Formats: sequence, structure tokens, C-alpha cells
Amino acid sequence: MRQLLLVVLVLLASGVSGRAAANDPKDERAIMATLEAMAQATVHKDFAALEKLYGDDLTYGHSSGATETRSEMIDGFRRPARIAESMKFSQTNIRIYGDVALAKGITDFRNGTVGNIRDSHHNILWVLVRRPQGPFGWQIVARQTTRIDPAIEKR
Repeated sequence: MRQLLLVVLVLLASGVSGRAAANDPKDERAIMATLEAMAQATVHKDFAALEKLYGDDLTYGHSSGATETRSEMIDGFRRPARIAESMKFSQTNIRIYGDVALAKGITDFRNGTVGNIRDSHHNILWVLVRRPQGPFGWQIVARQTTRIDPAIEKR
């Protein structure tokens, strides 16, 4: 209970209200540009770009239940056998609360390791914070991934 109260007080102190106002289309474009740049940097193994797009304080919750930091995640992409062929976004809904944005939608990946490339379909919640060090004025600080089971999706 104390932790919940603390979170609410911090949000109030930071000027974040409980409701999202109408999004500024410029911010929405910058947020999508951040996600698209991250996808391209992932595919092309552009580690310098990934380090700018992801905040130092990143928390990445995988669909497997594992959690990684920014350095753990980027180091995983440094392995020569790890391949990301594509990453595409759809059904993305963006809610902006001051300097914090939530982008939730479907992300389709084609990735894996040499000789074991697979397609996967995920529902991902991206949390971004407005920061000047982000190339588009935003940095990704959290990513929570849920794998979508094709059998369930067809229901």
C-alpha cells in the first residue's frame, strides 16, 4: 500500500495526470520514429543507435519471463549468430502523459539464430520518456512483451 501511495505521489509531483490529453501529432510521429529507428537499428546491428534509442535505465520484460537491462539486451544482439531480419509494427495505440508515453500494439519479428530463423507475433507495451538525448526527443525505458499464440488469436 505504501508503494502504491508513493507511486501516485511521484506521478502527481511530476505533473502526470490520471488522464491522457489529446496527443500532439508531432509527439506521436516522434514516438513512432523512435520505434521505427529502433527496429532498423536492431536489424542492422547499429549498436550506437540502440544505445541512444534505449535509455540507460531500460527494463525489458521478455515473453519468456526473463528480464534484461539495456546492456544485457544490446550485448545479446552483439552475438554473431543472432539475427533480426525484420520488425514491423501494427495496431499501435499511443497515449501520452506529459513526458511519458505508452505505445501498445502488435510487433511482428523475423529473427533467431543462424539456421533457425522464425516468425513471431507479439503484443508489446513500450514505455518512452521525453529526453533530449533521444534522436527524436524520446527514449525507450521499458518494453514488456507477450507472445501471441496463433491458435488463440484465430478465435
